[in-house]
Amino acid sequence: MKRQNQSSVLEFILLGFSNFPELQEQLFGVFLAVYLVTLMGNAIIIIIICFEQRLHVPMYLFLQNLSVVDVSFSAVIMPEMLVVLTREKTSISFMSCFAQMYFILFFGGTECFLLGTMAYDRFVAICHPLSYPMIMNKRVFMKLVMFSWVSGIMVATVQTTWVFSFPFCGPNVINHLFCETPPVLELACADTFLFEIYAFTGTILIVMVPFVLILLSYIRILFAILRMPSATGRQKAFSTCASHLTSVTLFYGTASMTYLQPKSAYSPETKKLMSLAYSLLTPLLNPLIYSFRNSEMKRALMKLWRRRVDIHAF
Repeated sequence: MKRQNQSSVLEFILLGFSNFPELQEQLFGVFLAVYLVTLMGNAIIIIIICFEQRLHVPMYLFLQNLSVVDVSFSAVIMPEMLVVLTREKTSISFMSCFAQMYFILFFGGTECFLLGTMAYDRFVAICHPLSYPMIMNKRVFMKLVMFSWVSGIMVATVQTTWVFSFPFCGPNVINHLFCETPPVLELACADTFLFEIYAFTGTILIVMVPFVLILLSYIRILFAILRMPSATGRQKAFSTCASHLTSVTLFYGTASMTYLQPKSAYSPETKKLMSLAYSLLTPLLNPLIYSFRNSEMKRALMKLWRRRVDIHAF
């Protein structure tokens, strides 16, 4: 990338919520609390699954990968966002902005594919329980996980490199909380039409296709649930599916609205709220929805806690 020849911008200014200075202190407190809870919740899941041999099965190993993605996603976005909230204007270097965008797309893309593979895993487990060990064996699990991570790398590499190949000749003010593709693209001093076509097509393939497959999987799962003889079992399964679909819809819905049209007519404040929905709320909610409501996870957590108490007692 010949940045020196193409761009006169060496740094960007992140505005954050500087239009609402009276709210920044309260928002800082809220976002810091959310960040710490997100780190703690996902770290607990990673540790529990690492130490509990009974949980070394595809369902929980997928959850562990999801927690790694969510912790990393939050770590890329939240520290910089907290700094932005403490100042009226925050500068970020050209290369730091590139790196942040790259890792946002990397972990965001990986999560898109990972949620799809998790839905497929649940579909096979519920709709084809007898064939599940053969279909979702260790080799298939490893292939699905590797596919998710490698796809995230490819999405991030192509999109970030393309965005930063455009010249940036000023202004350099990003009216956003972090270096995300749509607000950065608005500053490019070139025709971005081809990129917008790519972004639209890519979002359909990366976001909408997995989302539709997840919905189809859950429709099949719901039909399987309706055939359950136990009313209590049906109610519990419906509750679980509803919470999963709420999290998935929040993540895919706001991500697709953000990336389908990078230069959309949404106001900057609306774009910030949509970005917060998938970058802040989803990593916070995933541990609660996918893990801590699970009886196996609860038992493993209590077992780990008792083991820790016993060690300290001696």
